[in-house]
Amino acid sequence: MNNYKHSIGHYVAEKIKDYFKNLDGEQAINLHDLVISEAESSLLKTVMQHADNNQSKAASILGISRTTLRKKLQQHKLF
Repeated sequence: MNNYKHSIGHYVAEKIKDYFKNLDGEQAINLHDLVISEAESSLLKTVMQHADNNQSKAASILGISRTTLRKKLQQHKLF
């Protein structure tokens, strides 16, 4: 999908804007780590559901090895 209006990046940008709006005067800290961790965790959960928890299929969808997928699932406590 080439239309930015419907790209994943567009939705991420909108959510980050919402995050900044809802800080209530607090300072954003380690935003990069927060976004990457939460995005990866959500990505893994969603792809695993889509793949009916088949790790080989999920790894293929993600374009990573099954070993890497297993490490990431453990890292995010999803396994």
